[in-house]
Amino acid sequence: MSSEGDKATVYQRPAELLQNLIRFDTTNPPGNESECVAYINQLLTAAGFETIILARDPNRPNLIARLAGQGNAPPLMLYGHVDVVTTANQNWTHPPFEGKVVDGYVWGRGALDMKGCVAMMLAAFLRAQAEGLIPAGDVVLAILSDEEAGGDYGAKYLVENHAEHFKGIRYALGEFGGFTFHIGKSRFYPIQVAEKQVCWMRATVRGPGGHGSLPMRGGAMASLAKLLQKLDRGQLPAHITPAARQMIESVTSALPFPSTLILRLLLNERLTDRVLRLIGTRGQLFEPLLHNTVNATIVQGGVQINVIPSEIVLQMDGRLLPGYGPAEFMTELRQLLGDEVELEVIRHDPSLAEPDMGLFDTLAGILREADPGGTPMPMLLAAVTDGRHFARLGIQTYGFTPMNLPAGFDFKQVVHAADERIPVEALDFGTNAIYKALQRFGHA
Repeated sequence: MSSEGDKATVYQRPAELLQNLIRFDTTNPPGNESECVAYINQLLTAAGFETIILARDPNRPNLIARLAGQGNAPPLMLYGHVDVVTTANQNWTHPPFEGKVVDGYVWGRGALDMKGCVAMMLAAFLRAQAEGLIPAGDVVLAILSDEEAGGDYGAKYLVENHAEHFKGIRYALGEFGGFTFHIGKSRFYPIQVAEKQVCWMRATVRGPGGHGSLPMRGGAMASLAKLLQKLDRGQLPAHITPAARQMIESVTSALPFPSTLILRLLLNERLTDRVLRLIGTRGQLFEPLLHNTVNATIVQGGVQINVIPSEIVLQMDGRLLPGYGPAEFMTELRQLLGDEVELEVIRHDPSLAEPDMGLFDTLAGILREADPGGTPMPMLLAAVTDGRHFARLGIQTYGFTPMNLPAGFDFKQVVHAADERIPVEALDFGTNAIYKALQRFGHA
């Protein structure tokens, strides 16, 4: 067991911090983040911070701490969630909640999403206190619950009920971004500046019901089949948003000919889909960044095997590009699916229409210093984060949890999957980068 002195300097060992966080099983649902948050709270209070615990449910708490600054700049927020996705039906090389260090990696659920990132932020925050850093503005650290299930007990709850704690904040550092991304021989560091929006939909199809012994053609089941086929074969129109344009232009500026020419053609909406088909599987990265998307996920219909259902409900996961809304999405879906399908919005979580790039150059400069051979670039995230909730307060989140990942390590294939892991070296890299962000924030 660590001594009190070891605990006081644990910020110098972010890998150890991560191991401790992984050992709390915070699988969501149900979450049960309380013990993990209590551990973080203990570290912060022992270091001299005053903390605030806010919870919709005592088992799903959120923590806020503040490092006082000089008052020469608005506050900067660091935030991350400690709940994790399930490990059910996954075969792990090392147990997912033991936090073992093997072959230079910390293994465990949440190593990437996002306890590893929380460990970096916490280490940088504790280091600032220990070394007497007085930043230009206050630094607010928020440890959150429930991101993986929508944030209703976490960021959304705080924004709707305790917005006063985030007054004056313009910029925040959260997930995901700053990690190494390889395209050919080029090395990039995408910094997330925008994300798509959740727009969950319900589609209802109807038809004549009847006895299961009698042939039924053209009923609700047939209509469902046609709907699913249209979703599978169709595609919504291409749109070039400011964030996507900045991202693709940054990538092409660092790539050799002819790749640079081909990718630039993506920015011509009349050619976007042709180019995506041309580049094949390599276009999978860009397709959701240039379209509103929708996937069928849940089918509900029929209650008895010998009764033909007259109504079937299909739930769909829609994701909107920044600047687009449910009305425009509905129009695009109707053009694809037809008017005979009844469509309804179940949930829409908006995000900022355009990114505020005011902090980008500072963060990009930190990454260039850390890896002169890498190219920082703005990134539009196809998924969503808690950033969409804080956007309601006018806060621009930058996905900035830097990790120098080795070539061949595919972030997308490991996150949420079996054998989730992170290099120990990447944790040190990220902690140092975040600490430099605290030092430089608010300075011209």
